[in-house]
Amino acid sequence: MELKLTKKQYRRLLDMVYIGNWILNSIRGNDRFQDYDEVESLLFAQAAAQGMPILSETCGREVVPSRAFVEGGIHEAILDYENTAFFEILAEELARRDMLEESSDPNSLEELASRIDDYIVEFEQHGIDHISFSE
Repeated sequence: MELKLTKKQYRRLLDMVYIGNWILNSIRGNDRFQDYDEVESLLFAQAAAQGMPILSETCGREVVPSRAFVEGGIHEAILDYENTAFFEILAEELARRDMLEESSDPNSLEELASRIDDYIVEFEQHGIDHISFSE
C-alpha cells in the first residue's frame, strides 16, 4: 500500500495515531493491544526520513514516539478530550438520576437534554466545586 501525504499531513497522522493508541493502550498495563503498538512504531519509524527525526527514538528494537513528541503538547489535547468527556458523562448521569428521583418520563429526550445542558452550564461556571455527596 502506498499513501502520499504532505509533511504536515504526516505530522497530523502521527498525532492521531499516538492519541488513538494512547486511548486504547494507556490503561491496559501489560495487556496492551500489540498490533496498535506495531502500527504506531511503523509510522514513527518514518519520522527521520520525513525530516522529523526529533519525533521518534529507538527503545530496544522498537521505534517509539520520542520524549520531545510526548512532551510537546499532545497530552494537552488528550486532557481536553478527557475533561470534556468526563463532564458530559457526569452531566448525563446526574440528569438521568434526577429524572428517576422526580419520577419524570425517562423517555423524554427533550427533558433529558435540557437537564444535561443545565449541568454543563454549571460545570462550565464552577467545575465540580458545587458537587456534594449525602446519604
